[in-house]
Amino acid sequence: MRDAVPSGAADAPVHVLVVGSGAAGLTAALRATSCGARVTVLTKSALGHTATDRAQGGIAATTRDLPGGQSLDSSQLHARDTEAAGAGLCDAEVVRGVVADSPDAVTVLTEHGVRFDRVAGPDSPWVQGLEGAHSVPRILHAGGDATGHVMQSALTGAVRTAAARSDMSIREYTVVTRLELDRGVVRGVTVRPVAADGGLGPESVLAADHVVLATGGAGQLHPFTTNPAVATGDGIALALRAGAAVRDLEFLQFHPTALAAPGSFLISEAVRGEGAVLRNHRGERFMLQQHPLAELAPRDVVARAIAAERASAPEAEVFLDCTQLPVPDGTVRSEFLAHRFPTIDRALREHGIDWSREPVPVSPAAHYLMGGVATDGTGRTSVPGLWAAGECAATGLHGANRLASNSLLEAVVFGERIGRLVADAPADPTSWAGPALHPSLEDHDTRAMSQGPHSYAYASSSAATGPLPCASPAPAPTTPPGPRGQVRRTARGQAAAAAVPFTRTSRKATTRRDAQSPFTRAALQAVMWRGAGVVRTDAGLAEVERTLDGWLAAASSEGPRAEAETLSEHEDRNLLTVARELVRAARLRTESCGAHHRADGASSAGSSGHPDPRDPAAGTRQKPAPDTPGSRGDHDLHGGHGPRDFQNTQDLYDIQERTAHAAPLSR
Repeated sequence: MRDAVPSGAADAPVHVLVVGSGAAGLTAALRATSCGARVTVLTKSALGHTATDRAQGGIAATTRDLPGGQSLDSSQLHARDTEAAGAGLCDAEVVRGVVADSPDAVTVLTEHGVRFDRVAGPDSPWVQGLEGAHSVPRILHAGGDATGHVMQSALTGAVRTAAARSDMSIREYTVVTRLELDRGVVRGVTVRPVAADGGLGPESVLAADHVVLATGGAGQLHPFTTNPAVATGDGIALALRAGAAVRDLEFLQFHPTALAAPGSFLISEAVRGEGAVLRNHRGERFMLQQHPLAELAPRDVVARAIAAERASAPEAEVFLDCTQLPVPDGTVRSEFLAHRFPTIDRALREHGIDWSREPVPVSPAAHYLMGGVATDGTGRTSVPGLWAAGECAATGLHGANRLASNSLLEAVVFGERIGRLVADAPADPTSWAGPALHPSLEDHDTRAMSQGPHSYAYASSSAATGPLPCASPAPAPTTPPGPRGQVRRTARGQAAAAAVPFTRTSRKATTRRDAQSPFTRAALQAVMWRGAGVVRTDAGLAEVERTLDGWLAAASSEGPRAEAETLSEHEDRNLLTVARELVRAARLRTESCGAHHRADGASSAGSSGHPDPRDPAAGTRQKPAPDTPGSRGDHDLHGGHGPRDFQNTQDLYDIQERTAHAAPLSR
């Protein structure tokens, strides 16, 4: 990587470069523009082709003080639910600040044109749903189960309008291949245009005072994922190569309920919030024995339970049963499901499933990466001039396991904060001091340090820096990893293999041992699913690590080669970089915690079985802290209806029954 932006080689300077076009990136771009900054949005695909666009569940927000809001909720309760789901690893200060800013996030979205669903008409209360590990219904929806699409459309429209007024610039089909540094400060990026056939054009350099990474997650590490094809860990890989700290990469959330069929897609947690139940192949409602909240337990608990049931017998399946789902009086169940969940209903019927009459086969799928580029409460990374927001960032909000529907909230809150700050920051930026780092194991070139008893931060020098070999076999598992740093080119234009269809046959296929197979996208996904999936062991992780190191060693043995020539090659490089660091992080964490489950390890404090969100002692181990920078603070932390108000599980379900099934939606 070059250390400086070469003089005369850069395009006209742009004050702020936003890399990514989901909710976090576009919110940051719009706010920075409104505050007077010059902004360019860079996206490797079409504007709005993002994970945000796929989000079904909604946005969690404390709306008690907003017209039409939820009077049963409070900032204290939302914060405590977040911390309980995070298994003790949430940053209390960040949680308090984000929850306090949630009403403002809702207001910002409405100002950009998002219309949240209401019970009857424009002046009626919002419909607020209940999802897993939430103590009260607080999830706002737009378009039923199309909240993300509605948000993405509104933000994309606002950005295109700003660009039409020449207030900002948009560069679609432009991939960022490198962060440019000058004496340790990010001063711009190297970009390449993406052709219609996926080929990459010549490099150019864009100078900037600030770069905001908002590139989403890395769901394409696994063959079964709810993420779009563009979720290839790009921002995390860029940050690693620039020397930025990352943390908590071992915490990858697997959504419990994706359709277990070819063409898999997410079936929102909100369906269970409406009363759907999970049954095993014997028809038993098995979640009643797994957690006090049953189907509404934290996602990692439900995902592991489903995985265990599917593995309990040959051809065993798990089903989401909506056939007895309660509906408002006078409403036909099929009509209610079609109206409440139009996207899911349409997709299931395309698969020949009438979910009002028959159960739906489901399986876990890679969904959300809690870890990422380490930031402070404002979105600053450990590298001056570099910011991160959304799924590619590890802000401390989610801890070891994200609370349902907190991701869209985090994206908007941090997008707003970063947008304001980069517009006001000086041209010579300063950075967050970052998490402390020190050398870990002697033979590793990763540096890691425990941030308290349960959280790790890393910096890495092992990032893959070129195209990957598609024909060279990885060495046998006994071969020590060779030098890393360069990788060689694949055949020009070769596309990554498609993910294996989500069927029983493919599930068996991914269990074969293929440590000596050549690198392909499908091979990487199969290795990660087998050894770094829902349930992990040190032996399985070690095998994955040897395979990844083997691919890197085989590539480096060829010597330095040119950059990737296709977008697919570039994405494969990024996926391998992130996979290597994720597996290292998973091996360092020998105990089970949140979404990271070690079958061969003990449960960490605060994660075994997950604290009940109604328990006043549940949640983060950290002490209350002052207001998060960029937040208005939380002055309601000790008021309202806190967890102590719920005396037993039935109380919680009574509230669900009274409030979750509102009148037909008005959009």
